[in-house]
This record gives sequence, structure tokens and C-alpha cells, in this order.
Amino acid sequence: MCSLVSAHVMGGLHCSMATPPPGEAISISPPVDFVLGASACCMACVFTNPLEVVKTRLQLQGELRARGSYTRHYRGVLQAMVAVGQADGLRGLQKGLTAGLLYQGMMNGVRFYLYSHAEDMGLTAQPGGNVAAGAIAGALGAFVGSPAYLIKTHLQAQTVAAIAVGHQHNHQSVSSAFETIYKKQGILGLWRGVNGAVPRVMVGSAVQLATFANAKEWVKKRKWFSADSWLVPLAAGMISSIAVAVAMLPFDVVSTRLYNQPVDVEGRGRLYRSFLDCLLKITHKEGILALYKGIVPAYVRLGPHTILSLLFWEELRKLTYYYQHH
Repeated sequence: MCSLVSAHVMGGLHCSMATPPPGEAISISPPVDFVLGASACCMACVFTNPLEVVKTRLQLQGELRARGSYTRHYRGVLQAMVAVGQADGLRGLQKGLTAGLLYQGMMNGVRFYLYSHAEDMGLTAQPGGNVAAGAIAGALGAFVGSPAYLIKTHLQAQTVAAIAVGHQHNHQSVSSAFETIYKKQGILGLWRGVNGAVPRVMVGSAVQLATFANAKEWVKKRKWFSADSWLVPLAAGMISSIAVAVAMLPFDVVSTRLYNQPVDVEGRGRLYRSFLDCLLKITHKEGILALYKGIVPAYVRLGPHTILSLLFWEELRKLTYYYQHH
């Protein structure tokens, strides 16, 4: 998931991202924000996808098995990256990138469009409007992008048998994966696992919205960096990411398991029946800490991805403003 951009930040960007004359607020139409938001998060995805590969492998490792009863092929971020590189080559660290870009484009395009539309209607100015608009926009974006996330998870889990974890779907490409799933399970099969994706995005959105702005003010008060330094939002993003990672990761682990599980001839999951069933089975078989598998790569990814998304979005909006007025 693209780290959900703080709605407080998003609202402020309308005035601060571009360089309009003093007193004139920049206005970007929702359709344009669809394109710019999607593009910005896709650009960030290129840099953070290797961490997403590692996180997926760690979350699938030891699935429904007691701790200590399985071989740990992946023991940490750096070791896992080395293991992936050795088994699949350097290209292995970018597995699922095409599906990831498709997901980022669809999910964040819808999310930015809906949030921008809510902002134009004045809904975000209402008490709690930022959080509500961000959560709803994120949930709808996650629903639209769910098929791409499904394929991304399948492809990122695939590797050689020696270090394989989780079910191996053995897709040859993104297009063949879509075709195979559609032929075997129908259109609904492409949305399998969405019941884990929607709460994952909503929780991540709500927590980030509640912490990013406060973290930014806290960093400024400490005067570690100059007030206008890019290091301020970077530090705030990393601080906010702690809360986001802790709150969201259990949903993320469940989501990964639901997406990657094998299915029967009728398209029903063979391991988990529902979000709650998956949650209970993980905690019962693997222990409560299993819900935090992959927390390090998840945390390391969230901060930079948020900042890169904001940075790229800012620059794209500046260019858009420039070409609209020249």
C-alpha cells in the first residue's frame, strides 16, 4: 500500500505546493489530482518495492505453524534481501513491480480524486472531516485496486523451492495471472482478499492522519532542523510510521495471507474462511507476535514512501500549475 498521505498535509498542499501569487490559492481539479496522485505514488513504489517483496516473504514464512517448527529462510531485512537476490537475481527484488504500479495507480488515483472532491465540497473543513474523508477515500481506493494487489502478492511470494514460503501460484506474468484467476474463479475471484485490504487501508489512514501533523510540529519544536528543511517532514514521517506500522501490520499480515492462500474449485479459500477466521488461526497456531511479522521492512518502507509520494506529488503539482499559467 502507498502510505496514506496525511489529509492535513494534503489540505495544506493546495496552498503551499505551487507558487501562485500571494493570496491566491492553487486549485487542482479532482481529475488532475487523480493523475498526479497516482503518478506520484507509482514513482515512490519503484524505490520501495524491494521492501514490499521482503515484507511479503516474512509475513508468509511459517504460515499456520508453531514458532520453531519450520526453517526460517528469512531472518531480517538485509539477510532477506540478500537471500532474494541470490535466489532470484537482482530483478527478484522488484518482483511484482508491474502489479504494484498498477495497484498504486488505481488505489491512489481513486483516493486522491475522492479526497480532492471532498475538499472542494468543503467536507474536510468539518470537525473530523479530514479523517473521515481520508478513511473513506482509502477504503474505496483499496477496493478498486484489490485485484492488482492480489496479483502483486502472488508474484512477490513466488521463488525457487529452496526458499519458498506460502502457497506458490506460479504465474508467468501479470496478464497471465489475471487470465488464470478469471478463468478459474470468475470475476469475483479477482476480489478475493478484499475483506482484509479495506480495513487495512482505513486503519492506516486514520492513524497516519492522527499522527503525521502532530509529529511534524513536535520535530519543529525540537529545532533539530531548520523549519523549512525537507528533513522535518522526513523525520515526522518516520515517527508517524511507527504508529502506523504498529496499528496496521496485523491487518497487513491477515491481508497478505488472505490474498495468497490457495483456493478450491469453487474459489473458496482452503486455509481461511474470512478475515476473523484468519486472524484467529494465526494467533492460535503461530502466536500473537505472528501478527507483527515483517514489521521492520513495513516500518522502513512507510516513512520514505510517504515522503517520496509527497515530494513527487508536490513537484508534479508545481509543474501542472506552471503549465496552466504559462
